[in-house]
Amino acid sequence: MAKKKFKEVIQSSDEAVLVDFFADWCAPCQTMNPVLDAVVEELGEKVKLYKLNVDKNPQVSLQFGVRSIPHYILFKRGKIVWRKGGYMTKREMLQALKGFV
Repeated sequence: MAKKKFKEVIQSSDEAVLVDFFADWCAPCQTMNPVLDAVVEELGEKVKLYKLNVDKNPQVSLQFGVRSIPHYILFKRGKIVWRKGGYMTKREMLQALKGFV
């Protein structure tokens, strides 16, 4: 995915965009997939999930200071409104995101 495309997605979306920085070899990232799916399903139209493979997009990871994965950044109209690294439960993530979406 090109950098421009990523910028377009986070800036042109009316709803919040939750970016999941992950890698295929990252076990905690795999563990988080069902959690992310459940969170996005529960929040419905308020949030869009965008998965970003750090191995294929190292420049984007560097740009946003992502040093460990899994890492999540919530964008609203191109601005970072929330970020967190590591494993989270569905409940923790929903509580964190509800204030922003």
